[in-house]
Amino acid sequence: MEQILKDNPKDVRFVYRYFPLISIHDKAALAVQAAQSAGAQGKFWEMHDLLFQKQSEWASLSVADFQTWLLDHAEGLSLDKVKFTTELTSQANITLAKKAWDENSAIGLPGTPFLVINGNIWPSNVPLNYDNIVAVIKLTTLAKREFSTCPPMTIDSTKSYAAILHTSKGDITMALYADKAPIAVNSFIFLAHNGWFDNVMFHRVIPGSVAQAGDPSGTGFGTPGYAFDNEISTDLKFDGPGVVGMANAGPGSNGSQFFITYTALPSLDGNYTIFGKVIAGLDVAEKLTPRDPSQGSNLPAGDLILSVTIEEK
Repeated sequence: MEQILKDNPKDVRFVYRYFPLISIHDKAALAVQAAQSAGAQGKFWEMHDLLFQKQSEWASLSVADFQTWLLDHAEGLSLDKVKFTTELTSQANITLAKKAWDENSAIGLPGTPFLVINGNIWPSNVPLNYDNIVAVIKLTTLAKREFSTCPPMTIDSTKSYAAILHTSKGDITMALYADKAPIAVNSFIFLAHNGWFDNVMFHRVIPGSVAQAGDPSGTGFGTPGYAFDNEISTDLKFDGPGVVGMANAGPGSNGSQFFITYTALPSLDGNYTIFGKVIAGLDVAEKLTPRDPSQGSNLPAGDLILSVTIEEK
């Protein structure tokens, strides 16, 4: 959590709540009292960190010995030892610890750690780790930019459109099939004009398969807030490199994510909308940094789409 706060200073506020598991930990209440007493002198997090970092030292102590341990370490945190000693076992702090246990037990909190993000309880089947929490933060932040409905149709299907992706590796120019996939092309152009793709990385680049982008969160789960159906043309196939298709999670789930093929992928035919073709810069696409999200964390930084220029003829 400390690293998350450092990495997301503008997007995250961390609120800590006490839930001392008194029924199974004999020193849980005293740990709360210690943190609260240190907090009265502006040293809550210092005491919090000390308790975690040195847990092996005090976990097996008796309650009385733990109290002595706390007093011995108070000076090391530059606390007023007399004030800390008085407040550590004050009735107010004893009551606070007991109340935290009683109230959280009453509402059914299952244990610790217990995380709630913007009112949503962290799912028990999702690992509580840095990568997953950051992904939720990015998606939550992205939601502020989402649109409520599909954009109105503004393109002319009789005209020719091209999109130039200005990437950190060079330009990639795509001819857009306004006549074959007007909804997808209209959406792409709408999003491009609204800066949706600016500074967005190719979050999934699989050599010999596809390069995928269009999600500002970089998680692979981001959407523009709306979705639309597939537009399948029987005369368009994923028959070679440079075919541009809409990424989806099934019928009716097209949004902003798209991909460029590196080779023929006939298994995709009929399941994904083809809405364009790379007509220049395929070599740039082929130089994009490989990045496979299915391999977990420690992925290389993805190459960015710096901006998108739309040409109409």
